[in-house]
Amino acid sequence: MATHGNRRAPLVVEVASGRAELRPDPARPQGWTLLVNGVPQSYVDLADPERLEFPYVRQIGRVLRSWSASRVPGKILHLGGGALTVPRLAARWWPGVAQKVVELDPLLVDLVRRELPPPPGVEIEVGDARATLETEDPQGYDVMVADVFDGAATPISVATLGFASAAARALRPGGLLIMNVTDVPPLAWTRIQVATVRAAFDEAGLLGSAAVLRGRRAGNVVLLAGAVPRVPTERDERLLRAGELVVFSGGARPRLDAPR
Repeated sequence: MATHGNRRAPLVVEVASGRAELRPDPARPQGWTLLVNGVPQSYVDLADPERLEFPYVRQIGRVLRSWSASRVPGKILHLGGGALTVPRLAARWWPGVAQKVVELDPLLVDLVRRELPPPPGVEIEVGDARATLETEDPQGYDVMVADVFDGAATPISVATLGFASAAARALRPGGLLIMNVTDVPPLAWTRIQVATVRAAFDEAGLLGSAAVLRGRRAGNVVLLAGAVPRVPTERDERLLRAGELVVFSGGARPRLDAPR
């Protein structure tokens, strides 16, 4: 029988990428944290999709709200799904929006479908994020959210100019790419990722904790490209754009795909 948020004991299962655990939130009857190999991947509250526990997910939520101030998305592509935190949020805000989630691990998909059923309008496809993106029709999506990880690291396949160019092709005019990036000081990976995305898009932005962006600690940042909105920042955050982003990248060069 599916938990649907009612079973309060942790649920541990073997998946293709290792061991997945659904850990109940003792304070919220339908709150769950998904961990894979001990690394927290997602938090969801089936009763309240707007409850966002991870700071970077709250930032993504503010980005989506800001971007949608003058438009409503028709189609959203999620590369990497976890427990579907962002798709659930989008379904709450825009009922009827068509959403496609691409997740590599079929056993993880089975777990989420069984224990944390997705809302209507969310299609989950098992597959590789980069390979799937390259088969998408041009200008097919309004928003693309890339949150792809192998453990705690971003696979190189979704961190190159080839990926960024494919993302640019798949977005409609006025569309937005949102990427979750995790890094450690001195943020060398992020600086290269900024240069990579800027080579494929006319406009980009980088949202994150000021301490992370200044290279004082490790953490997540949210890289934006396309129709980057004006995002309200909290006291300890910064949104780098234009010249500030050029200074941040520090002369880094785009990351290219290896020869095939």
